[in-house]
Parts: sequence; C-alpha cells; structure tokens
Amino acid sequence: MKILLTGTTGYIGQRLLPVLLERGHHVVCCVRDRHRFPTQYVHSERVTVIEADFLDRSTLSAIPRDIDAAYYLIHSMSAGSDVFEQLEHRSAENFADALSATTVQQVVYLSGIINDHSLSRHLASRKAVEEVLSRQNFRLTTLRAGIILGSGSASFEIIRDLVEKLPVMIAPKWLSTRTQPIAVRNVIEFLIGVLLRPESYGISYDIGGPEVLTYKEMLMRFAAVRRLRRRIITVPVLTPKLSSYWLYFVTATSFSLASTLVKSMSVEVICRPNHLAEELGITLLPYDEAVRRAFDKIQHEDVPSSWTDALSTTTLTPGISRLKEVPTYGCFVDRKSRRSADIAAAVRRIWTIGGDNGWYYADWLWSLRGFIDKLFGGVGLRRGRKNPSSIAAGDSLDFWRVLYADRPEGRLLLYAEMRLPGEAWLEFRTEGDTVHQTATFRPRGLWGRLYWYSVLPFHFFIFNGMLNAITGPESPSHTREHP
Repeated sequence: MKILLTGTTGYIGQRLLPVLLERGHHVVCCVRDRHRFPTQYVHSERVTVIEADFLDRSTLSAIPRDIDAAYYLIHSMSAGSDVFEQLEHRSAENFADALSATTVQQVVYLSGIINDHSLSRHLASRKAVEEVLSRQNFRLTTLRAGIILGSGSASFEIIRDLVEKLPVMIAPKWLSTRTQPIAVRNVIEFLIGVLLRPESYGISYDIGGPEVLTYKEMLMRFAAVRRLRRRIITVPVLTPKLSSYWLYFVTATSFSLASTLVKSMSVEVICRPNHLAEELGITLLPYDEAVRRAFDKIQHEDVPSSWTDALSTTTLTPGISRLKEVPTYGCFVDRKSRRSADIAAAVRRIWTIGGDNGWYYADWLWSLRGFIDKLFGGVGLRRGRKNPSSIAAGDSLDFWRVLYADRPEGRLLLYAEMRLPGEAWLEFRTEGDTVHQTATFRPRGLWGRLYWYSVLPFHFFIFNGMLNAITGPESPSHTREHP
C-alpha cells in the first residue's frame, strides 16, 4: 500500500517510518526540507520524499493522487504561545483540501486526550484540528494520547532533567494532577494497528498505559528506577508563569513550550475506556518498564529520534540549504588550523563534540554562555545531543543546529541557535592531516559589532584550546578577518 507520512522528521514520524517499511508499504514522506530527511532511507525503493509545507498551499501539488492512507502527525505546539492554534488550524485545512483530490481511504491523526471540560489551549487546538479533518470525505481515525514516554521524548527528557539534577524539588501544585502516560512503543503499535482497519473508521480512541499516575508519582518512580533518593515539596504559590520559568531554567525546553506544557499539566488527561489494545493484541507497558526501556536505548546509543531535533524553530524555516552557504561579505571570521598526528582520532573527537563530552576546553565558560543564553530566552546548553557518537543534518547540538555532517568528507557545519545580535556558524573541516576550524559571525547593526569585539579575547583562548584538544599541539596557523 502507498502511505502518506507527514511529520516525517518529527519525534513520532522518525519512529513510525521504519516500521511501515518493515511491513512492506511504500511510504511518501512529506518534509519541508529534504536536507533534513534521514539519509539511511534516501535510496530505498519504497520511499518517496517530497517537499511540502502544509502552511503553504502552493507546495502541496507534489502529493501523489494514488495514496491509500495517510498519517497526520503535524503539531505547532512550540511555534509560539500566541500563534500555534492558527498555525495548526491552517495546516489541517490545507492538508484536508490537498487529500480531497486523492484516492486516500483513511487518515490517522495522533492527537491529545481531550475528555476534560476545561481544556488547555494546546488540547483545545488539537480538538479543533480533529474537527477540521473529520469534515472531509476520507475516513478519520483519531488516536488521543497523553504523556508519551520514550528515549528522547519531551516528557521523558523533562522528567529526567528534573529528577537527575534536583535532589530536592520545590514544585508547583499541578504535580498532583493525574495523567495516564503511555510508552512510545505502544503508540507506534496503535498507529500501525489501526491502519486501513475498517472497524476504526470514524472513531476516536484514547490511548494510554495501564496506570494512572500523578506527575509527582511519575517523578518519584522515575527516581526509584534510577536508584536516586529525591524529595518533592509542593507549594501553592507558584503561578503558571513562575512554574514555566521553573521548567525553562531546569530543563532543556524553550519558554514558550514550557508555558504551554504548564497550562496542559493543570488538566487531567485520563483515557476513556475502550478495548482497542485487546482487539489489536497490544500489551501495554507499565510506567517503570517504559522508563527502563528508554534508558536501554540511551545506553546502547540507539535513540532513533529526539524531541529537540524535531522541535520546530524559526531557525530552519528558510531551509538548511540556504544556511549551509556560509556568507563572507560583512562578516567577522576567525580561522584556525592544526596538523594532527592522528587525523582519524581528530575526526572522532569532532564527531563526538558537545553534549556530555563537552567542548574539550573551558567547559565552564561554555556553561556560562549557556546560562546567559537562558537568561535572555535562548535554548541554552541543556539540549545536548541525541547520540554521543553519530550526528546528522537537522540534529540539535547544545545551542547549535547541525547543517551539514559528512564524516568521510571530514566536514561538520553548525549554526548558532543561541540569542545573538547576528548569525554565527562554526565549521570543522579536515584536509590531509590538518583540521581547519572556522568561526563566522555576521553582525546585526552596531550591537553585533560590539558583541564580536567583546567576546574576541574569550574566542582566542576557547577556540585555540578546543582545537588543541581535538588535534594535539601541532604547528598552528591562525588568521582573523574583519568586515
């Protein structure tokens, strides 16, 4: 069968694609930028990649007419607290109109549990999308999930940050809210199980794990699995805004996403009973087992997707291909080169830079820069990296975004997502036994120029120390260029 998959580079989409291929389906993958598409599937005979932005109708003509089913996995939760409802509504309308011209029989939509009378804006938006999709001539099956637990999921990583970094938590009262978390493995099983299943047409199902837990219970049981002793003190005085700042500074989430999450966490999300799991033969994983399996993936460096990589940001809106063209006019450039006695080891260090490995020199200064970035509303350093030894275009890497990564070529290009009065690129490139490191900054106005000169002394020590650690102290050459 031919399946249309939207949200292919998202957290769920990256996990669903290989399962669809294992089942023998031909998958048409919709991506806004084909440079972000997972390279391991590019040459598959059963994969077709098309560039389509569902916020722009003019890009949707590439959708083939002869599709059997489609997955709608598009969400704009992180796009901004004032606009995500409008974006989700417009995207759903464009998707529905585009599919009305195809032979699609069924659309499967992954939504959120919305059976509470007092819905957050996030959940109300999901409900509105479901209403848009249900008005079309195709059959709609909606799976409504609450907290999704898996390696790299937003919920899992936020809980992990809180538990592993805070021995004592002064927490808001919404920690007593009940929810029904579900393992990402089960989510994928449900998505596959309802595919072209006539009994599921026109029906909405709540999907959740076998346990109903409060957020506090989830934190404490996570700590127990990790064999950590933790104490949580809940107080009634933390307003939603203060709670959002609490999440923002302790975890890797953005402030807009933290605000949306806090508002959602005040609403109970518990499944309405149904027999879908039994009908599909799905064994629901308990919470503790879901946490253990997530850590197994992390320990074996087998995390297929991460919410930080899938996070929709304005950085990548113009497309990776545009950002890959590092500008030269009007830029400050810091170039350094070192010869290495072991170029293979140097490349290995480049490919494992950041995250838990740090930046090889003056990590405390990198941490300080990350903290300052958080103070000004940036992403900070907490995002880390999905995999400690491999990296691909589109991945997040602390407060950078990977634009290009070709290990055989020996080139890694990063783009800064921290708060800056301008744009910044950091490139590593090997040539023979030499590593070239280039930092490029395109200032925005006077403040951009003042920023460059203010950090210039730090660059001298940090970039020299970093390159020395990558290559060893070998015959340096160093030039700076100014616009």
